[in-house]
Amino acid sequence: MKLLIDQNISFRLKARIAVAFPDSYHVKDLNLTDLPDASIFDYARQHQFDSILTLDEDFHNLVLVRGTPPKVIWLRIGNCSTSVQAQVILRNLAVIQAFINDPTIDVLEIYR
Repeated sequence: MKLLIDQNISFRLKARIAVAFPDSYHVKDLNLTDLPDASIFDYARQHQFDSILTLDEDFHNLVLVRGTPPKVIWLRIGNCSTSVQAQVILRNLAVIQAFINDPTIDVLEIYR
């Protein structure tokens, strides 16, 4: 499962979820930092990312307008540490995998 981690999430998250998501990249890794969300979305589509992992609504809105791929995993967990973010993601691993494999769902909202 190829994830692109948005710039509103620390680049340190990638290492914390690497066991479950070894094919993940942070926008910083790809020199996409500070690009508009639409450009990041287009990059993810062009480079066959399964999903964008984000903390904000912008990518949800892009999926509504442009469709998938990529899908969007929207962390609705408020301001919290990278450690807590990683725990929430890993705790929802089965849900995320099912989401990626389900062609009928475009956005997954994850709460604490």
